[in-house]
Amino acid sequence: MIKFKKSAFFLFFTLCAAYSLQPTDLYAAPCYGTKMPQKKEFFGGFQSYSIFKRYLEQDYGTVKSQQEFFILSYGVFDWLSVDLKGGAGDIRQRSTAGEKVDYSTSFAGGYGLRLRLFERDKIKAVFGFQHISIHPHSTDVDGVRNRAILDDWQTSLLVSYAFNRFTPYLGTRWSRVDYIHKVDEDRKRRMSDSGKSFGLIAGVDVPLTQKIWLNLEGSAFDSEALAASLNFKF
Repeated sequence: MIKFKKSAFFLFFTLCAAYSLQPTDLYAAPCYGTKMPQKKEFFGGFQSYSIFKRYLEQDYGTVKSQQEFFILSYGVFDWLSVDLKGGAGDIRQRSTAGEKVDYSTSFAGGYGLRLRLFERDKIKAVFGFQHISIHPHSTDVDGVRNRAILDDWQTSLLVSYAFNRFTPYLGTRWSRVDYIHKVDEDRKRRMSDSGKSFGLIAGVDVPLTQKIWLNLEGSAFDSEALAASLNFKF
């Protein structure tokens, strides 16, 4: 069923809340696809997310990350779900001058929401907001302690079509990744290239059983990244 009134109201509220945040607080994380839990239903699973390359502003080079999560989604309403995740991740930063800083794996977490805007027959449209924060171990470079945080934000709009054996989806997103770097007491926020904030999302949900499915998702233009997850319906 189409939930125009409720969806439009909540989308307006979400966008107003996002606009009220400071610019440094709004920033890509996996979109999860368009398969959402119904009201009072839970989805759970395991997700692996690889950022192969994300360009930073000016001459800061690129950042990479490998992340592993336990994921959980809950249906607040049939048209609204809340997404949570916890796990671990690393950061690998490369400057244009060839300097390398690798931070070993430690705590990572994230949250988000998805809003079903439209559903009719086999077509579905979903708006999403997702955030991931990576807090790896510190590392020493030439005897100097380096610490870092990776903040990964996005809003997305996806459209899917359900075939008999799989459900592919396409969409677009606006995203931003911040590499927060601290050397001793000197702290700098190095933002991703603002000219590469809009990206293309392509993914697919493949059912394995009635309650288990595989999700694969890739992104391009804003970043080079790939996510894969094994999901369960409770």
